[in-house]
Amino acid sequence: MNTPAEADKLMRASLPVFGSEDCALGEAHGRVLRVDLRSDRDLPPFDRVTLDGYALRAAAVAAGRRTFSIQALQAAGMRPFQLGSAPEACIEVGTGAVLPEGADCVVPYEDTEAAAGRMQLRTGAVIPAPGHGVHRRGTDHRKGGVIVPAGVLLTGREIAAAAAVGAASLKVAQLPKIAVVATGDELVEVGQAVAPHQVRRSNDHALRAALVLAGYPRVERFHLHDMRHEVEHMLWHIIAEFDVVLVCGGVSKGKFDFLPAELDAQGVRKVFQGVAQRPGKPMWFGVNPEGKPVFALPGNPVSAYTCLHRYVLPALDQASGRIPRPVETVQLAAPVSFQPKVAYLLPVKVSAGPSGTRHATPDPSNTSGDFAGLVGTDGFVELPADQAEFPAGYAATYWPWV
Repeated sequence: MNTPAEADKLMRASLPVFGSEDCALGEAHGRVLRVDLRSDRDLPPFDRVTLDGYALRAAAVAAGRRTFSIQALQAAGMRPFQLGSAPEACIEVGTGAVLPEGADCVVPYEDTEAAAGRMQLRTGAVIPAPGHGVHRRGTDHRKGGVIVPAGVLLTGREIAAAAAVGAASLKVAQLPKIAVVATGDELVEVGQAVAPHQVRRSNDHALRAALVLAGYPRVERFHLHDMRHEVEHMLWHIIAEFDVVLVCGGVSKGKFDFLPAELDAQGVRKVFQGVAQRPGKPMWFGVNPEGKPVFALPGNPVSAYTCLHRYVLPALDQASGRIPRPVETVQLAAPVSFQPKVAYLLPVKVSAGPSGTRHATPDPSNTSGDFAGLVGTDGFVELPADQAEFPAGYAATYWPWV
């Protein structure tokens, strides 16, 4: 049976690459950039004034001049004036304005007094050096330089950068259509009458919510009963219509677990079945002849939700071309022990430690069916199967819930 790392490697080697599309800047938030965003000009595009005051020549002040003649007022957005050739020349400027031609520094208002068209430096004012109060052209980015690399998830910061370089449209990864399929005769939809022998559908609601929050909003939910003909008919249509299929339940070895055989019959090539972990041991993954990924997650709610975060969301990120998220580690706040036959995906609560490290307090659910037990947890740590005792302070790989 595969370890989590082996299963992850097999899965990633079999994933497709989602296509690209042009997206208007106003709709690009939360999408994955597919092409490097480059600057269309130097940034800043001119020598920019960074404080309100007076633009002049630093050499004039260094030579002992303290009184200057105000030639003009130049605000942000105005074409730059030419500073006169006389040593006493200065131009009043506002923050964001172009530095007037011939000037090389700015003296702030608080270091000056002005009246009747004249400006005088206050006693004790700082002697400005060339470049004081000036943001030089191209010191942030040069024309043609990469502003945002491909693979970045676009947030407000990247959207601002794109707007600054005139990118009204961005090339982004297409959003996949995802089907979340709950299986089982015991399931009824939320809001319907529930018999004593039935349970309400929660897996498909939980997985859809997590997928949407992770940036994959094109999700539809389905329900299949444990009837072979229904599984055969509906599964064929779902795989044909959707880019990614997530099935919950029906992948163990029970008499009504028809999915593995039916997926095989429909040409979905099994990449792996079973992972040496708990929860989530029965997990199944395959791809159809068109390269569409099919994830068959265990039916137990905690198992399905954990496998979504451990395997499915990273897979979707890779297929979208997203730069891999950095591996997070936390320190166990309490010792943990278990029989080391499989990896342990243990729910935890995370808090900040006194030295800035993050501490993970184990908070296991009662069973893999105890969805409510995950409420209040922040994610899970992955403890390997090669040891049985994990002391407090052990640095564990951490997977946050979306």
